[in-house]
Amino acid sequence: MQRSEALTEADRLMTICNSCRYCEGLCAVFPAMEMRRAFTGGDLNYLANLCHACGACYVDCQFSPPHEFDVRVPSVLTRVRHESYADYAWPRALAPLFRRNGLAVSLIAVISMAAFVLGFVAFNDPAALFASRHGLGSFYALMPHNTMALLFGAAFLWAIIAIIMGARAFWNDIGEPSSTLTRSRPLLRAVRDAGSLRYLDGGGVGCYNEDERPRDTRRFYHHLTFWGFVLCFASTSVATLYHYLLHRDAPYPLWDLPVVLGTLGGIGIVVGPLGLYAAKRRREPAMMDGGSRGMDVAFLAMLVLTGATGLALLVLRETSTMGVLLAVHLGAVFAIFITMPYGKFVHGLYRFLALLRYARERHGA
Repeated sequence: MQRSEALTEADRLMTICNSCRYCEGLCAVFPAMEMRRAFTGGDLNYLANLCHACGACYVDCQFSPPHEFDVRVPSVLTRVRHESYADYAWPRALAPLFRRNGLAVSLIAVISMAAFVLGFVAFNDPAALFASRHGLGSFYALMPHNTMALLFGAAFLWAIIAIIMGARAFWNDIGEPSSTLTRSRPLLRAVRDAGSLRYLDGGGVGCYNEDERPRDTRRFYHHLTFWGFVLCFASTSVATLYHYLLHRDAPYPLWDLPVVLGTLGGIGIVVGPLGLYAAKRRREPAMMDGGSRGMDVAFLAMLVLTGATGLALLVLRETSTMGVLLAVHLGAVFAIFITMPYGKFVHGLYRFLALLRYARERHGA
């Protein structure tokens, strides 16, 4: 299969870097690169997803612009990484739609689901839309719990299947044996490296973004985003157990576990993505892939919208605005589910698998 322009350029840069090796102590990409003398497409996608775009190699490189070699590893590997989301997507035919129109597709999904919820309420009980409700079960006066569970369960199941199929394609392309997934030592190493964002520190001094002064702000906002998402998922999981095992309906008291987890998670997925977006806007253009921002921005926007509407719903859940807020919040959650397999979300999984392969290679070496 013919290589893309990005893969061809990545091959050129890795060949240069493999001859120089000045940056081998900065992150995992360069030691992994040194284990190879030639680079298949799978190798380059592996290295691209192993890259955390800390920018240290660009700042330290003696061949970066204006040198005629024009070595820009962060931007080229970012482009390869974005292409890999489409290359491994399942079904692959959907990937270009999301990549070219990520934010528009996400917003259309939000509006469509919100309109469906509002239309459902208006059809069954128009007066319920702007009614003030109190106590347990008030959310389900707008839409029955089983209907919500069916709609969002189907969307979530679709996302999980598509993500697993994409991860399978990535794993097969990089040529890693399935036995690696059962080896405890590489798994624990990959979990620790991924959880700490070890390679987002520029070799120990911090991440480079808009200038040559290293900072840890991107790592901080990444942590806020990740743990905010985890807490929101935990909140939903606990609420599901409450509903089916304890027969307790939402909304819950402010002190209850689902509300505490959801509040902390909501703050994380608002502040973290806003910080990442601000850093992206300030980032040195030579370290970015300017043509692949659609799904990046879409994912961040959907996280912020989900968190902001969830927090607003918590504050205003006993007012007449609850119905509209709930519809928009559900729309944002639905949009996250259907876009997850085709954009920025999958980079976390592919990066973990790349870290797992690196841990196995390093241990084997």
